[in-house]
Amino acid sequence: MAENTKISLNISQVKQDIEQLTAQAADINIVESRVGKVRCLVVSAEGLISSQLMTEAVFSPLMRLGTLGLEGPKLFSKLICGCLTTPDANTADTYEELLELVFAGFAAVIVEGVGKAAVFGVQGFEKRTVAPPMNEQTVSAAQDCFVEALRVNLSLIRRRLRTVKLRFDMMTVGELSRTDVCIAYIQGRADNATVERIKASLSRYGQDCVLTGEALQPYLSRSYSSSVFCSVMVTERPDLACLSLSEGKILVIVDGTPFVMLLPTVFADNFRTMDDYCRRPFFAAASKLLRYASFLLAVVFPGLYVALVMFHPEIFTLKLLLNLAAAEEATPYPLTVEMLTLMVLFEIMREAGIRLPKAVGGAVSIVGGLIIGDAAVKSGLISQPLLIVVGITATASFVLPSLYPSVSVLRLVFILAGGTAGLLGIALVGAAVTTNLNCIKDHSVPYTLPLTPFDKEGFKRAAAR
Repeated sequence: MAENTKISLNISQVKQDIEQLTAQAADINIVESRVGKVRCLVVSAEGLISSQLMTEAVFSPLMRLGTLGLEGPKLFSKLICGCLTTPDANTADTYEELLELVFAGFAAVIVEGVGKAAVFGVQGFEKRTVAPPMNEQTVSAAQDCFVEALRVNLSLIRRRLRTVKLRFDMMTVGELSRTDVCIAYIQGRADNATVERIKASLSRYGQDCVLTGEALQPYLSRSYSSSVFCSVMVTERPDLACLSLSEGKILVIVDGTPFVMLLPTVFADNFRTMDDYCRRPFFAAASKLLRYASFLLAVVFPGLYVALVMFHPEIFTLKLLLNLAAAEEATPYPLTVEMLTLMVLFEIMREAGIRLPKAVGGAVSIVGGLIIGDAAVKSGLISQPLLIVVGITATASFVLPSLYPSVSVLRLVFILAGGTAGLLGIALVGAAVTTNLNCIKDHSVPYTLPLTPFDKEGFKRAAAR
């Protein structure tokens, strides 16, 4: 039978239809009872509901209603008029609506002779507690982060922004997963046209499942596949999300994902942290400039080193040049090959450290950094100056975790450019990257704001606090 079929008036038929649609799934509980003289069904999903709340908000009131001797339609009217009090209450006319709500943690009460179901929120599934952030560490700012439960994430935002202008617009995405997605914004600050555009983009999502928020990024960013950089930022911090809301940005919050997406964003947003708003202005400005310098080091430094050593050795002092020449003379491979090999090995060790359990993840760093690095230098496969360059670059790349995917790719491109054409190659690739940055314009916001087009006040905020 079709899921969009209307709920039958006969309770026995309703039970048979639900069992047929769910193939008698083991986690679907169907309880048949009598409320007075009227037959009723109570449908719920095991593991998604709270047993205590189910007893207090559903079964106990049903027992009290049984003493009134009401008929089916009157009993149903009494139910939806507030005899069963839960934070969420709704009605369902079809089996599709009924089962979708049951799979979301609702309990459905079906009364014979009515052809509708009264559904009540009694959610009680297991979820991770709010904990300190893992990826966006701060010293002075708040120490909580988003979790996988959508309602908990909404409460973390609402607790900080107690304004009636805060809007949470819900929608469902994914044909099979039917994942709840929330569009959060502050009315009057966010652009209404952008909000509607985002909703329209998500409504066109054609995949079966939405199991992570980043799966929606291709539908939120036009430059997703045409640029190394992404105009959709991701954060696990509720305080940063609330700050973005106050600036007119829009949040996309996906159920089951422990972070939210911010849009529209600009390139300069990657270089600020919540600690900037907790420190004295001069120190916050110095920290922000240090992050910009770290980005340039992580992207350009390896390629620049290769270009200078191979094509422009006159820039070094004589003593340093002799040391570099002696070190490279003892290695069997060209400098470009050495640098690329080291960078690829570094990415392999980083990936292994991420995927391995935390108990042994630290051992990868020790083995890779000390044993393999030291053995490679002593065996003459790589030079000592090259190992120093890679160490500085790797450390600088960890300063900006949100830009790490872009940094890891651009770094290899700059190494190839520097090893092929020297400073000319570096300049050409730099010009191409700058052009690509200026071409990103999602939701009518240039990605290079406030530099191009130039905004004096915005530039001050991007450079300092």
